[in-house]
Amino acid sequence: MKIPSLMASTAIPLALGLVMVGRAPLPAQEPAPVIVQPGAPGEPGRTLTAEEAAAIRMPEHVEADVRFMQGMIHHHAQALEMTRLLFDRTTSEEMRLLARRIDISQKDEIRLMQGWLESRREDAPMIHAEYGAATDHARMPGMLTEEQMARLAATRGNEFDRLFLEYMISHHRGALAMVHELFSTSGAGQEPDVFQFAFHVDADQYIEIERMSKMLQARR
Repeated sequence: MKIPSLMASTAIPLALGLVMVGRAPLPAQEPAPVIVQPGAPGEPGRTLTAEEAAAIRMPEHVEADVRFMQGMIHHHAQALEMTRLLFDRTTSEEMRLLARRIDISQKDEIRLMQGWLESRREDAPMIHAEYGAATDHARMPGMLTEEQMARLAATRGNEFDRLFLEYMISHHRGALAMVHELFSTSGAGQEPDVFQFAFHVDADQYIEIERMSKMLQARR
């Protein structure tokens, strides 16, 4: 049966009124969500219509994102080289536990970064056993020089522990600098996967710096 238009009938409102007697009122309709597009630094945002929001394209990766991922693979690889030195040079179970945490997290993140690059048809560096610092990657923040790596390899016991912690703290601070550089580059760090990963690296490295700083202080 065809339902008549409310505008075409005055009898329907009366009938509806009778039907509604004794029933709880219908809940108020939820207001439509407000979508605000943030403005540039120092500028206000603006409210978008549903049509404008639907037309916005997701941010895509830029060259600076690719360089960040490629560089961070090399950066993580040197951290793995440092942890490989630790297991037969320390007597501290606390240090071994730290190395295992770093080893697991950095390997997982390297696989993630390689997958990100491969899925976007970008060059994905492969890690290998020796990542010396006498390469272009030595210019990345926090990367140890060949001399520093040799010095670390030549130490044992408590001396190794202190030097490892000093170097790894500096190494982690370098990763934080790389994240800062990414987000300081126009258009970079906006693609969702890059943003999430860089944010995770920043938080994780900062926490580990705090932990290692306490361990180092206890060994002085």
